[in-house]
Amino acid sequence: MSALVCPKCNSPEATKSGVIDGRQRFKCKQCGYHYTVAKVGKEINSYYVIKALQLYIEGVSYREIERLLGVSHVSVMNWVKKYGVKAPRQTDYHPTYKILNQKELADFFQNPANVQGAGLVVTELGDKYMMIRWERFKQG
Repeated sequence: MSALVCPKCNSPEATKSGVIDGRQRFKCKQCGYHYTVAKVGKEINSYYVIKALQLYIEGVSYREIERLLGVSHVSVMNWVKKYGVKAPRQTDYHPTYKILNQKELADFFQNPANVQGAGLVVTELGDKYMMIRWERFKQG
């Protein structure tokens, strides 16, 4: 139990003292204080949280974010709620995206016709890049 320290006196000496809400309870041998340790869970790297929120703000759906980042769409919904991110307002533009490597991205920008007539955002996605374009819905 050397990894545990008492939150009151910082003593590493403790004994087990029952279970509360599914978490082990400990009693400090030095000061007698009872405490539990924070639940160790699967924590997601903040990089993915930030990317997921960026994509959501850009109009990418929860399920698409799940497919792109490999993070549960429920987690993305929880982060949107937790951080108070507002849903993008609906317009007559819709986002499309492509995943490109560095060479493909450079080649894309070589052609001026590729950047006309649409909004465009490029964001890092691991060792690749995601390009999001907004094109006007076709009336018809």
